[in-house]
Amino acid sequence: MKAITMETFASFIVVLRLHLVNHILTCFHHEFCGSPNKGLIYSGDSPNIKHYNDIMFNVRKIMDAGGFPMKFRFEGAVTDVMPGIELLLDELGVELVENGIPVEVALSDGDLEVGRDRDHAYIRYGRKHQFFRGLGLLVQHSRQSDAFHLHERQQFDQIGPMFDLSRNAVLTVDSFKLMLNKMALMGMNSVMLYMEDTYQIEGEPYFGYMRGRYTQAELKEMDDYADQFGIEAFPSIQTLAHLEEFLKWEPIKHYRDTKGALLVGSEQTDSLIERMIEAASTPFRSNKIHIGMDEAEELGRGKYLDHNGYVSRFDIMIAHLDKVLAAVRKRGLKPMMWSDMFLKLAAGGGGDAAYYDKDTSIPEDMARRIPKDVDMVYWDYTHMEPADYEKLIANHRPLGCNLVFAGAVWIFNTFGVNYGLSLNASNVALQVCKQEGIREVYATMWGDDGNEGNPFAALLGLQLYAEHAYSEQEPSPAQLAERVKFCTGIDMEAFLLLKDLDEIPGQEPNNAKQSNPSKFLLYQDVLLGMFDKQIEGLDLSNHYAELEQNLRAKRDNTAELDYLFEMPEKLSTVLKRKSEIGILLKQAYDAKDVDTLRHMAKNVLPAISKAVQELRIAHRTQWHRMFKPFGWEVIDIRYGGVITRLDTAAFRILEYVEGRKARIEELEQERLVFSTTNRDNHKGVGWCSHYYRMASPNVFYHVLNPF
Repeated sequence: MKAITMETFASFIVVLRLHLVNHILTCFHHEFCGSPNKGLIYSGDSPNIKHYNDIMFNVRKIMDAGGFPMKFRFEGAVTDVMPGIELLLDELGVELVENGIPVEVALSDGDLEVGRDRDHAYIRYGRKHQFFRGLGLLVQHSRQSDAFHLHERQQFDQIGPMFDLSRNAVLTVDSFKLMLNKMALMGMNSVMLYMEDTYQIEGEPYFGYMRGRYTQAELKEMDDYADQFGIEAFPSIQTLAHLEEFLKWEPIKHYRDTKGALLVGSEQTDSLIERMIEAASTPFRSNKIHIGMDEAEELGRGKYLDHNGYVSRFDIMIAHLDKVLAAVRKRGLKPMMWSDMFLKLAAGGGGDAAYYDKDTSIPEDMARRIPKDVDMVYWDYTHMEPADYEKLIANHRPLGCNLVFAGAVWIFNTFGVNYGLSLNASNVALQVCKQEGIREVYATMWGDDGNEGNPFAALLGLQLYAEHAYSEQEPSPAQLAERVKFCTGIDMEAFLLLKDLDEIPGQEPNNAKQSNPSKFLLYQDVLLGMFDKQIEGLDLSNHYAELEQNLRAKRDNTAELDYLFEMPEKLSTVLKRKSEIGILLKQAYDAKDVDTLRHMAKNVLPAISKAVQELRIAHRTQWHRMFKPFGWEVIDIRYGGVITRLDTAAFRILEYVEGRKARIEELEQERLVFSTTNRDNHKGVGWCSHYYRMASPNVFYHVLNPF
């Protein structure tokens, strides 16, 4: 009999292991979900299904590792990193055992080095967070080879996300920890918590009231967890504007200048600022604090004007900034703030157009009065050309402050992620930051208007930031795909499908104009058709039907984060029917096609309503898995509005076709474009950031004096 080689025998053992694991998977599936041939047919909250999903996730990790868990033994400088290692073992499919492959852990002069041969491995790191990127790289590459060497140099001193925890979607502590696990494997070392009023201030019961505010203990727990990975968590608050959700309360009207801005110069406001800074900074190890102060165009135009007469906004802002910085300095904190107001004021006032005016120059007398011990955060989410960033960075230099950059992963004003804009703009911005010597970079993920999106869907964008942080050149698509698959368990192609909720036919390339049809086509009324003129002729039914199938095909129910795609898939199911229904209704009405109208009222609209209800349930499940419950009621109400208006539409149509009403007045109205943001102006298919404007042109609330 012919002898077999050791290599052949080893291959046979690997195949045998994988067959064994597959047999175990089949048995588990049959036990928990019924027939092994039907796939996972439940997505509910039953204990059996949760148990099954936990098992599937862990077995998947084992399979990725080659059939059985990787076994390591860490040696050397491990005391500081061992708590973090233990937190990631299950996620990585790794066991720590005495007979495991020895991994030498040592400090380096600053760079990250990772390598192994058949029976030995090493991780050499300069800063604590680098070790955990190195650990991930060790596991990732060990799945492919038993001999490799990697050497990376960090391009930014600080790199990380900013989570918007103020627009209803307040991450639970457990969700925040899960996100930190992903960030650790990516190699990030900072996380900014944007909290307008979602932290507790002693003596201010209306601050964050019913808004899911964090307790001091919760923030400390989050900070403790981040520290185990060498990730610096710190607060980003508002000390001037963007405080509408606090200032709306009548009992605290003494703090209010306008609906969103504090009444600066008052002793009560000064006291509040002191307590804000104390409450926000106390739970964190870091001495960093972001004091906000962006988009304060209304500053000094309300009660302040009544009390003091006209004072230039620059003078008001500098006086207030000096007080805020005094409170910061006496606590030994290192402040940063958004830079836009100074550039807007230098440009003569105005909104974002003034901020991004390339001809703006900071006058010497203005620059002289701006404190130099506050870092200026230049935020820019949309530019695609290096020259734009270079010029705007140059505009900031006369401020004389250390410059920080904030880009974005666009989860705001959408149910998906605008990856076309996010990845392209960020690629350009981050390369320019490296060339310009900007050493601190953040990826913002704003929530705007209720936060239908979620930060876990943005992980591909965060991965791009992480890979830039360890690559002198722009990371390749292949590198990004490999890393995001390892760090998240989700294919890059699956993440990219989320952009197609908004990147529909008729868009500008890469959805550069931030069109958000995933939101306005869901919320718009089928009888009023506010956006029908924007999208007519685009064959969106086929677009969303194809997207529904593509999302379904990319689903992997063994992946930990597969649930992220349940809601987008259900939304595609809705929009393949609803996106153009208003156009079809008006066409049938104008043609007096009562048979089609009757069919729509009795069959099509109820089917859409059923699909919306299924979408709502999927969205509700996702929300309560990620976020605190406060704020979900807003989304619930919006879904309720869609469902009840579909019911009324069917009622109105049947009243007409059955002869009880002579007209459907809503369908007799001419359809106009919603705004100048449309295809005729090369600005995409439409954009709106306010639900109430999508749902109806009529009064949603009494328009009050903003002051």
